[in-house]
Amino acid sequence: MNLIRVTRAERFFGISFIVALSLFWIFPVIVTIKNSLQVDGLNNYVYIFTHKIAGLSIFRSFFNSLIVAVGDTTIILVVGTLAAFAFSKMVFIGRQKIYSIILMCLAIPAIVAVIPFFFILKKLHLYNTLGAVIIAEVAMTVPFAVLMMRNFFDNIPDELMESALIDGATKFQTFRRIYLPLSVPALINLGVLCIMWSFQDYLFPTMFLTNGSLTTATMAVNSFQGAFSFNPIDQGRFYASLVVLGMPAFIIFLFAQRYIANGITSGALKD
Repeated sequence: MNLIRVTRAERFFGISFIVALSLFWIFPVIVTIKNSLQVDGLNNYVYIFTHKIAGLSIFRSFFNSLIVAVGDTTIILVVGTLAAFAFSKMVFIGRQKIYSIILMCLAIPAIVAVIPFFFILKKLHLYNTLGAVIIAEVAMTVPFAVLMMRNFFDNIPDELMESALIDGATKFQTFRRIYLPLSVPALINLGVLCIMWSFQDYLFPTMFLTNGSLTTATMAVNSFQGAFSFNPIDQGRFYASLVVLGMPAFIIFLFAQRYIANGITSGALKD
């Protein structure tokens, strides 16, 4: 294997660029944490956990976000994995054309799909329910799941399926007993990404939820901003709420970054 030689100047420039980029991203986080503690300290955090703000409980907002995240992640993992396995290991009419259409959906911005989703969800009587957000997020994320999982399955030798079929196993049994266990690292990676994206989604909850009791964590940020005044105490509480609302995605990433790094490169190399 040939290694790329890097000069000392190139290494210094690369490290400097990474450090500068890291500081650029972490600076707003540091400012937010500092402002959340500046006036009343940890009491700001106690306040937002023990009081309703603009009629909203931060625990309820987290619970709604959790329902949406778990719901859409479960559906995406099931549908995306089964579809990816079919596209990778099964032969059927129109396979490549259907797969190409699915990939084309990756280029559709979420904002473009809002109006079609609105009319469909109205017809299904799902508007203003958490199910509406789950369906919208699933529809926008499944193409990525199919792409990622197919790349992973393409790296698993076809001989495994051929051997299983010769031994009398069905294609579904082969998938469940051989390919599914082998794909656990990729599934963990995909699941973590889906949960993070769901917790950070602001567009679909805002468009499809009007009931205050269904407010998600991202929607709560906007509601909290209007509830607090500009006096120092209220601003400290507002910044504390921002820190708390941003913690789930950070914690998930912190504990799952190894799987994310491994999963992103899955399927990148082929023998």
